[in-house]
Amino acid sequence: CLGSGLSWEPRSRAVEQVHLRCTEGSLEWMYPARALRVVLEPNLSSAQHTTVCIKPASDFQGASIYVERAGQLHLVLSEAEGARPHHVSCFSAHRPQRVALFLQASPQRDISRRTASFQYELLSNQSTAGPDFKKMALVEAMCRPCDNVELLMAICSSDFVVKGSIRNVSHDSENHMSRVDVRVQKVYRQKNRIFQQDEGSGEWRGPIRTLLQCKVKKGGGDFLFTGNEHFGEAWLGCAPRFKDFMFVYWAARERGANPCEFELN
Repeated sequence: CLGSGLSWEPRSRAVEQVHLRCTEGSLEWMYPARALRVVLEPNLSSAQHTTVCIKPASDFQGASIYVERAGQLHLVLSEAEGARPHHVSCFSAHRPQRVALFLQASPQRDISRRTASFQYELLSNQSTAGPDFKKMALVEAMCRPCDNVELLMAICSSDFVVKGSIRNVSHDSENHMSRVDVRVQKVYRQKNRIFQQDEGSGEWRGPIRTLLQCKVKKGGGDFLFTGNEHFGEAWLGCAPRFKDFMFVYWAARERGANPCEFELN
């Protein structure tokens, strides 16, 4: 959703209102003025989404974000917090099918360019472990090997499934995250283009994030990396050695116990 405060009538006191129908998306409010009410109202019959997470853009300026609850406004993200890298704010949705956010423009004396831009995701209670982004990733980054059932489900339901090896592992202690750079041999599935081909070398590669507490280290050999995406970033789920995955998958297939067919060649 794109909008600008310059398009409103100068003397109007009305609050502009927009409705966003998707379970994830983004909003960009240029030249914030007065206030904007954003209603997250996904077109779903079920009320399974119980947590809302917001990630501001790195150049977020000009407004603060509140959530409406029982007629009251509660601060979710201040303008100062918007400048923090990788900062994600999560809160529970009291009405899962309709969440109202209120963006209050900050006072300013000039008309300099400011943009209040953020991404949002509505998460079900099956994909989040609490109102905290670090906990939100715990389902993906469990810091333990997946059992066979979890592994077989991961290849069916993950946002990405790739075969590859670890090029490098770097750690960000400030944001409690680790980054695993993967050299990809085969992309079985990916939701978005996180894993891409390098124009120079022709090598497929991509980054996967996990929690710092998982203490991921660089290891040799081929792995099957699975996981889900949050705000355009891949988060690690099950990551067995590829030979171990092959053994588990073929054994389950012989028993007719595999929950989905997986293309192997």
